[in-house]
Amino acid sequence: MSHLAIRVEGLGKKFRVAGPRERYRTLRDSLAAAASPGRLLRRRRGRGAEEFWALRDVSFEVAHGEVVGIIGRNGAGKSTLLKILSRITEPTTGSADLYGRVGSLLEVGTGFHPELSGRENIFLNGAILGMRTAEIAAKLDEIVAFAEVERFIDTPVKHYSSGMYLRLAFAVAAHLETEILLVDEVLAVGDMAFQEKCLGKMGDVAREGRTVLLVSHNMAAITSLCTSVLVIDSGRLRCLARVEEGVRQYMQSAKQVPPASVGQRQDRQGSGSVRITDVILMDQSGRPTQAIQCGSRAVFALSYASSVDGCLINPLFELKVSDAFGHLVFTLSTHLTGHRLERLPPQGVVYCEVPRMLATPDTYTAMTVAYANGEPADVVHDAFRFTVVDGDVFGSTRQPRKSTYGAVAMPHRWQGPEPDTQQDDTSVAGNASIEPASHSLNHWLATF
Repeated sequence: MSHLAIRVEGLGKKFRVAGPRERYRTLRDSLAAAASPGRLLRRRRGRGAEEFWALRDVSFEVAHGEVVGIIGRNGAGKSTLLKILSRITEPTTGSADLYGRVGSLLEVGTGFHPELSGRENIFLNGAILGMRTAEIAAKLDEIVAFAEVERFIDTPVKHYSSGMYLRLAFAVAAHLETEILLVDEVLAVGDMAFQEKCLGKMGDVAREGRTVLLVSHNMAAITSLCTSVLVIDSGRLRCLARVEEGVRQYMQSAKQVPPASVGQRQDRQGSGSVRITDVILMDQSGRPTQAIQCGSRAVFALSYASSVDGCLINPLFELKVSDAFGHLVFTLSTHLTGHRLERLPPQGVVYCEVPRMLATPDTYTAMTVAYANGEPADVVHDAFRFTVVDGDVFGSTRQPRKSTYGAVAMPHRWQGPEPDTQQDDTSVAGNASIEPASHSLNHWLATF
């Protein structure tokens, strides 16, 4: 079994979900109940606890050096699986054997002590992982530089912002020498530059031959980093397959279940000072719709609510639209357009107009992002889905299929040489006047 890094057999985890709570009882209520034993027993029989299996009969093996993605809908049991593998919680049934030193990043700052400085927490985490002080010291400068917290490395981490906390936590988990790295979906809290940096580091870790288990809703990251995926649904392992096949199966099953309203979602990241409560797509007539024609006008309406007193100063809003495999197709952003929303009421609606929807026919998923004071305030993956249907975007009645022509129907037209511009060799040799090609091109472009 020396080639294995992880071996899981019949793993299950059961939780007890308490029933409805009994109301607060006074001394008089207790005495009255004691005087009526039958009544007391009847009340107790009505207060049971339910059993909930977060994982059931999960078995798989991961070889050394593999990078495996774990995908599934919210509540499928992905995080529970990582917590068992990290020995944070014990399984109810089955077993999990890990062959090598394990590092994990399950939540922002897991294992950090708020009263200790960043430097002290690095050594604390390394010691927990079983590393010697000399090993940790050799990696210290690299960790601090990656996390970009040089000025605050000796400051207690309780004073760190969520972004600083995240950067340091990821840097510690990724740089300390562990044979197995377990990473949950935590990277969405950071800004785009840091997310790209983390994905690059994850690629480096994979190329070093270390074993990685990565939970993520970002299918683009899964397909680019992983060699295979575990698809978990309702606590059961549906398949262990090559990444393309596993993602395809997951996306097909996900399409059958519409996402909950963004306002009801609890799996969101950010400070919470601003929350996006609803997203509505409207067609060119201003009517709400779930399907928009390729080439037609579309309007996205984002409802928001703020917990900050007074007006919102310069918030930023984004819709990141991805295809079925999680590849980013386009981004609608107030930052990109330079549109400053200087003073907004504590709650309201902002609108984003797309003059021509140029995404080719397919089903798309939008991630909603709101920034306040330069940091993510609200990030919700798979917040909104919509469909682009056939439309005569080129005026030719021909439809740009995504599988053939790509994700974007780029407006364009063609022009060839004028049929009457050819001249015989004598006129050319005699330096006859020929209209420059650039002049003809400029005239044609002016009519575009």
